[in-house]
Amino acid sequence: MTISILIYILSGVVVVLLLWISLTEYRFKKFFAGTKARNLEEVMILLGEQMKELKEKQEKTNEHLEIVDTRLNKSVRNIETVRFNPFEDAGSNQSFAISFLNDEGNGVVMSSLYARDRMSIFAKPIVGGKSEFELSIEEKEVLEKSK
Repeated sequence: MTISILIYILSGVVVVLLLWISLTEYRFKKFFAGTKARNLEEVMILLGEQMKELKEKQEKTNEHLEIVDTRLNKSVRNIETVRFNPFEDAGSNQSFAISFLNDEGNGVVMSSLYARDRMSIFAKPIVGGKSEFELSIEEKEVLEKSK
């Protein structure tokens, strides 16, 4: 009786192994179903080439991103305007101060003073958030706002 039980157990193990082999074979056929993927070596070579292409594209993208980031930091991004009335008899706030600065605090502050008989425009360079020229109250205000 023990031999017959052993035969049944071994038969069950064989059936399970045959099912497992069939399932594995089905998975391999499904995996290698593509026209380019005839064997495992070709698949590995194809994947290696694709990985190499992706790595090259990633390096180019990173280089381009660094260039864009550098250019962006140097571009004018902080713009502020203050309107004011420098003369009591000149009417409304037609004069203004405007700043154009990049992230490093470099750029220019421009002021326009409007009077009845003339209009004057001044431009003062800004380096590191400071000017070598004396700034008016409005120019200082606009410079502070743009930081």
